[in-house]
Amino acid sequence: MSKAGSKLIKSAQQALAYARGEATEGFVAYVPDEVDVKAIRQSLGLTQPEFSLRFGFDVRAVQDWEQKRRQPARAARVLLKVIAREPEAVQRALAQ
Repeated sequence: MSKAGSKLIKSAQQALAYARGEATEGFVAYVPDEVDVKAIRQSLGLTQPEFSLRFGFDVRAVQDWEQKRRQPARAARVLLKVIAREPEAVQRALAQ
């Protein structure tokens, strides 16, 4: 088997191990400690109420995050990171 073929098979086996939850090394998700919620919202051209409604956040939470009174929880930071990069994907996932 060629070197490239061996690499492809190894990669496929690693992917399968990740999918099964058997892998202990490799991809590690980066979750930022801080997220600039206001910058994300403004880049989308949305008001606080529009942003909250579109992505399922409480408007008071968004206000608190933007005023630095509170930091989003880890799961919210993950969602905000995805919104910053792929807002349409989040909208599709959350649409009824």
